[in-house]
Amino acid sequence: MSTPTPRRAPAGAAVLREDVTEAIREAVFEELAAVGFARMSIEGIARRAGVGKTAVYRRWKSKLALVLDLVGAVAAQGLPAPATGSLEGDVRALLAVASHALRHPIASQVIPELLVEAARQPEIAEPVRSALLDGQEGVVAQIVREAVARGELPEGTDPALALDLVVGPLYWRLVVVRTDPPKGYADELARAAVAALRTLTPGA
Repeated sequence: MSTPTPRRAPAGAAVLREDVTEAIREAVFEELAAVGFARMSIEGIARRAGVGKTAVYRRWKSKLALVLDLVGAVAAQGLPAPATGSLEGDVRALLAVASHALRHPIASQVIPELLVEAARQPEIAEPVRSALLDGQEGVVAQIVREAVARGELPEGTDPALALDLVVGPLYWRLVVVRTDPPKGYADELARAAVAALRTLTPGA
């Protein structure tokens, strides 16, 4: 019986090299810092990365898709959800992760620009929202579920409202106002958010 001939990859099959992908990502950060999102181009990214435009388009179909991919990765840094055993501890840990992510250059510079673009182009509003919030919504939903199971929050507590209460003030300070929080700010914000969540009436 003859030995089967090993199957070969189809001729011309795309093999995406990780070092090239990483070079493109690094080039995006540099290009954003240099010219901002509005003026950034695939050509400029490719030039900084030392690759052809085709290498970029093989990975992402557009400038927006590329930036949303990076924003989603930054937003998901530090996930999965914390598990400290208490609601206040989980919220404090979430704030630490969110603070780190919002201080990232791509957050402080690009997120406001993306929100402006989403206002101008309604068709990209949902992809922008998804890139920014999907990871955090899942984490906060888990924190709320576990708090409800421990009896720290009432059944029916809205995770979306919890996310607004916890991360909203931090986003305002770091991304909109762009001032560093004072010492102890995260601890005070965690206590205030937890107190507010405990006073809410689900469904009211």
